[in-house]
Amino acid sequence: MASHVIIGNGPAGVVAAETLRRADPQAEITLIGDEAEPPYSRMAIPYLLIGKIGEAGTYLRKDADHFERLRIRLVHGRVKALATDARTVCLVDGRVLAYDCALIATGAHPVRPPIPGIDSANVLTCWTLADARAIAATVTPGARVLQMGAGFIGCIIMESLAARGPRLTVVEMGDRMVPRMMDEVAGAMIRRWCEEKGVSVRTGRRVVAIVAAGEALLLTLDDGETIEVDVLITATGVKPNIDFLAGSDVTVAAGVIVDDAMQTSVAGVYAAGDVAEAVEFGTGRRVVNAIQPDAVEQARIAALNMAGQPATVPGTFVFNVLDTLGLISASFGQWQGVAGGETAQLLDEAEYRYLRLAFAGDQLVGANSIGHTEHIGVLRGLIQGRVRLGEWKARLLANPLQLSEAYLARGLAVAH
Repeated sequence: MASHVIIGNGPAGVVAAETLRRADPQAEITLIGDEAEPPYSRMAIPYLLIGKIGEAGTYLRKDADHFERLRIRLVHGRVKALATDARTVCLVDGRVLAYDCALIATGAHPVRPPIPGIDSANVLTCWTLADARAIAATVTPGARVLQMGAGFIGCIIMESLAARGPRLTVVEMGDRMVPRMMDEVAGAMIRRWCEEKGVSVRTGRRVVAIVAAGEALLLTLDDGETIEVDVLITATGVKPNIDFLAGSDVTVAAGVIVDDAMQTSVAGVYAAGDVAEAVEFGTGRRVVNAIQPDAVEQARIAALNMAGQPATVPGTFVFNVLDTLGLISASFGQWQGVAGGETAQLLDEAEYRYLRLAFAGDQLVGANSIGHTEHIGVLRGLIQGRVRLGEWKARLLANPLQLSEAYLARGLAVAH
């Protein structure tokens, strides 16, 4: 009887455990998590802070006996090391778990920037349920709050903070909001939208010092501006949880290096989710693509392979949809464009609508969009399907809004 150990009980870990149970009804399956709560989704925390759900609403599976019924053993503990020679997982408290196959699904942790005073009281992150409780207690109507970071995760956090009614300032070191997802035009549009909603935004700036001022915090920016706040939220990015792999035979770079079966450099050890560094669809580059749809698909593929059912991932697809205070934006694939490629764009500043398409030859390879929610599925289909547009490329260059017609004419024709 096979024994599988899954390190990490977020969405990737849970989906892997369930997939394993379906694929191997007799296997021993252990799911390790280092937080006291049942397995939950970090992506649900903003809804908790907004008040749309309670803490139980963040739980990945609502039935209290879900894992027990599936004979998935839940273990609460922190992993200290992975001993690949002995095929054991070593916990900080001294427990040792043997495995035939293991899955690393440890996710990521918030980056804490090296700023003097960063360990002051009321400097918070927004990543765990414990963080959410601290924010709920301190970010109250009228409170002076500054958030560092306006990337993808930062903008999600910002929305949940803004809903609590504080006086909110956002500082982003990049030259625009969501700089890793949106071009200059789109980033500026999102900033203008936020400012119209009452959020003060500073781009191209960073906090360089934090000093306690009674119950408040006095922040100094790199241009000399000082801002007094009650709460500082850090949302300056995340890094994969890979420290416990030091000294193991598992190869790591930015994340855990995996092949298209999600197997690491060590046979029988797999990785999935925000910790995995996989080949990107369309470019061949290795990336850590920290989005939940990718995480659960990688986990499903890893679990099938762990159960002896060969399966592969065709490449991780960089695709983000973001709701920023009600403004829907999206980025797909190589949205920055490619060398020698052509682009087409439509811009309506007054209506907050923007669409930019990036082509390589007669294929659509990337896009940015704001407000054009009706095209999200078609954009993904054209790019991920590597659809040859033929004469439709010229039509899209002239009128990018003909995306649906192009997909019906070319994408569905290719599919059938």
